[in-house]
Amino acid sequence: MPTTKSIFRRILIWRYKHISERQFIYILSILVGFLAGFGAVILKNLTHFFQHLLEGNLIRYYHTAFYFLFPIIGLTIVYFIIKYIIRNKVSHGIPSTLFAISKRKGIMKRYQMIGSILTAPITVGFGGSVGLEGPTVATGAAISSNIARWLHLNQTSRNLLIGCAAAGALSSIFKAPIAAIIFAIEVFSLDLTMASMLPLLLASLSAIITSRFFFGSDVLLSFKIEDAFVIADVPFFIVLGIIGGGVSIYFTETYERIQKFFDKIASPVKRLLVGGIGLGILIYFIPPLYGEGFEVINNLLAGNHIKALENNFMHLDLTNVWVVILLLFGLVIFKIIASAFTFGAGGVGGIFAPTLFMGSVMGNCVAKIINTTGISNVSESNFTLVGMAGLMAGVLHAPLTAIFLIAELTGGYDLFIPLMLTATISYSIAKYAHPYSVYAMQLGRKGELITHNKDHAVLTLMDINTVIENNFVSVYSEMNLEEMIKHAVVKSNRNIFPVIREKDDKLIGIILLDDLRPIMFDRSLYKTVFARDIMQNPPEVIIIGKDKMTDIMKKFKESGAWNLPVVKEGKYIGFISKSKLLTAYRNKLIEVTA
Repeated sequence: MPTTKSIFRRILIWRYKHISERQFIYILSILVGFLAGFGAVILKNLTHFFQHLLEGNLIRYYHTAFYFLFPIIGLTIVYFIIKYIIRNKVSHGIPSTLFAISKRKGIMKRYQMIGSILTAPITVGFGGSVGLEGPTVATGAAISSNIARWLHLNQTSRNLLIGCAAAGALSSIFKAPIAAIIFAIEVFSLDLTMASMLPLLLASLSAIITSRFFFGSDVLLSFKIEDAFVIADVPFFIVLGIIGGGVSIYFTETYERIQKFFDKIASPVKRLLVGGIGLGILIYFIPPLYGEGFEVINNLLAGNHIKALENNFMHLDLTNVWVVILLLFGLVIFKIIASAFTFGAGGVGGIFAPTLFMGSVMGNCVAKIINTTGISNVSESNFTLVGMAGLMAGVLHAPLTAIFLIAELTGGYDLFIPLMLTATISYSIAKYAHPYSVYAMQLGRKGELITHNKDHAVLTLMDINTVIENNFVSVYSEMNLEEMIKHAVVKSNRNIFPVIREKDDKLIGIILLDDLRPIMFDRSLYKTVFARDIMQNPPEVIIIGKDKMTDIMKKFKESGAWNLPVVKEGKYIGFISKSKLLTAYRNKLIEVTA
């Protein structure tokens, strides 16, 4: 009776014989796109169910105090799900995916396939001020990664399928397949070649078909351009780009500082209480911060700011345009604070939606100021759209994604010039202040981020442990010349001997065979010359846990050495030779560019 394992092995053998690697990737990209699209459907439907049930019924018909209670209740439920059901930390979507690509060879743990599905809808549905795009990408990426492992695909194919999942997720959510492909290329640093382009296209197409099957022609952001772009508005779009760059810096700085604050709180329960109460207070006083905020964006696009701001706590007069401008400014300031509190309390979500929210409000606010002061008469809906692109370009460091996403959402390219202008200016300012996006900040600072720089990408993907050599014979500092010759020189086929301290194996120097050769045949020195007398400092030392592959390459280049010792917490581990390092680099380069 054949077992499941043997049947699967036969299937794999048949596949190897009859389906080429490239054709197999095409088939898998379609499957991954479908699964990513289906994951988006589940996440969206669950979230909307919770949100309609809670905000649409309880809050609207009973009491606004639920604005304070629901975020705390939702975050508490998420805490118990993570602790007792998932039993693993559910990391933020896109940063965790980037980490898997950069440091785990594209391998994502199995629980990540369901982690976001179980937690993100509750986080957002109960009022968490974050988005679903990141969790959707993470879910699709985890599924694609585990499919690739199950089918024994190599690292390059795994990473490509993760990119396909990201493209599929964004394509399904926004029904913007071209922007989704560009997003995968920009954010995940995939190569723009035909080998990667076609799988991304197939995944994006598969996902959008899946989305249309379940959602029909409904779109998240529904808008048609009514006001044409005029060349006289160019200076105002330049101003919007500058403001977008400043708000992007504010977004990143605020997010990072609040995250650092919560990182200092050791207890998850304390983080839950501090973050949950803080978020509850913010949403109680500023209800538009509840959930993703796409309803607010759509109301602003429709020119209905009264509907967007009707739940303000003090019931301010919304017929006064300066009151409206003040409230919009408050939304820009407090949205990222609410999002950071959600994450700090243990909520699961993404920053894509908060970025769109803040960008739309920022653009609408700027347009209202221009129109109210009488400087000019600009289209508020166009500025709302372009504001989204400007902030997306600045915060996510994805200007092309921002441009094409808004262009696809509006069903045309009438705003292409202002989109390009604002996105470029905002991105340039934000990039100057922060070299890495919010997604990539932590990895980038450690030098562990995959980039479009091929050399850096290859070095990042290399594993230091695979190039360490351990066939060097070590000597103790108290050994005399006779002991060194008997126990080291005779037994070694290398010309370097690490000198270590006997009591703790700390590396204190090295001895070259050239240092021993002039005295090794002089027996009168056998008892009087010790290792500590003839050792020398190594030209450089490689430190595990501190030095990345880029640092190691730099040390070889600057020292001119052929072999460098490796230590971990001061203890001798082995050596890395330039020849083995370059061989490993070449093999990895071939693998990455295959």
